[in-house]
Amino acid sequence: MPKSLLDHLSTLFPDSSRTTLRQMLQTGRVRVNGEVEKNAKRIVEDDELVEVAQKSVQPVLPPGLAILHEDDDVIVVLKANGLLTVATEREREQTAQAFLNVYLREKGEERIHVVHRLDRETSGVLVFAKNFEAREKLKEKFAAHDVDRIYVAIIEGTLSPPRGTISSFLAEDRSLRMRSVTNDPEAKHAVTHYRTIESGKWSMLEVTLETGRKNQIRAHMSEAGHPIVGDQLYGSTVNPLGRLGLHAKLLGFDHPTTGKRLTFTAALPKQFRELFNMRHE
Repeated sequence: MPKSLLDHLSTLFPDSSRTTLRQMLQTGRVRVNGEVEKNAKRIVEDDELVEVAQKSVQPVLPPGLAILHEDDDVIVVLKANGLLTVATEREREQTAQAFLNVYLREKGEERIHVVHRLDRETSGVLVFAKNFEAREKLKEKFAAHDVDRIYVAIIEGTLSPPRGTISSFLAEDRSLRMRSVTNDPEAKHAVTHYRTIESGKWSMLEVTLETGRKNQIRAHMSEAGHPIVGDQLYGSTVNPLGRLGLHAKLLGFDHPTTGKRLTFTAALPKQFRELFNMRHE
């Protein structure tokens, strides 16, 4: 049952007074889905991740990054929108990769190894490797499309038919935008499966990637005439969320050492929930 954040904290800390719990919130010790949350009335859904930092210890990872799983070979995180996965020419320090390198260094471990990426403005689940062997095995899984990757996309308008598959060959143009092409030897095959969850002025889609090309979902939705909201690069003219409407909801893969299938999910961002709750009131 969804409950307020204060009530959720009362369940986690039954011996603490509500005044103490409010102090936890006001001092920035509480994070929901990796982001600091100070609103005691904020409704927390059952699938959302609530973390409370120790009073005497500053959180190692900054807001915008939360650990979902860690072992000797992999580390799975929840990345907030606005955070780069890896460094660019303009930004080298404020990235998931850099933050995790600091985190591991403080534990006396080696640097992180990048397996795949999420766009800066896309939130959701990411896996990194903690050694070269694990990285190579995971990269093989991604290349062979033996990885479950499900996204939630908020698009302009309503797609017809409400479920289907978009398949094309994508190549990057001079503006660094991915486009479907017919005769480019550099193009890569991209397959996107979608189904509509909510429809109207904006629609919510569940999108399953068969391939994982750069900007694949963004390009395919734009070319279908229904760009992702907030995606100015791919033709969106509206931004009802105040961010890009794309979230990596689920990631599943075989562990590179044990072979066990692991699946991780990230709760929908509250902006996504609120957009559709507002429409139904």
